[in-house]
Amino acid sequence: QVQLVESGGGLVQAGGSLRLSCAASGRTLSIYAMGWFRQAPGKEREFVATITWNGGSTFYADSVKGRFTISRDNAKNTGDLQMNSLKPEDTAVYYCAAQQSQRRTAQLLPPTRYDYWGQGTQVTVSS
Repeated sequence: QVQLVESGGGLVQAGGSLRLSCAASGRTLSIYAMGWFRQAPGKEREFVATITWNGGSTFYADSVKGRFTISRDNAKNTGDLQMNSLKPEDTAVYYCAAQQSQRRTAQLLPPTRYDYWGQGTQVTVSS
């Protein structure tokens, strides 16, 4: 079992930045690919970014490419999502997720393919 806890959400003006963190406990995170998803009110959960187990490959949704950066530190059992140039349409609850995978190339996978989820952290971007 892996427990994931997100932090770092909050209220920010458009154009600002936030850094989300995901702390894992229970098992080492190093055997898991990590993903970030978000869900706005009335919408389905959507993919944001993913990173392979060793950090060697990343993949982003087109809507965040060039603005968001996913990273991880397996020694600390953590993963981060740096969000820059935030827009009001980025407003959502952000979730981190882990998938047991040794794949070397990051892939866009649906939420159902992930094994563990955090409780989410709210990000609100004001215009």
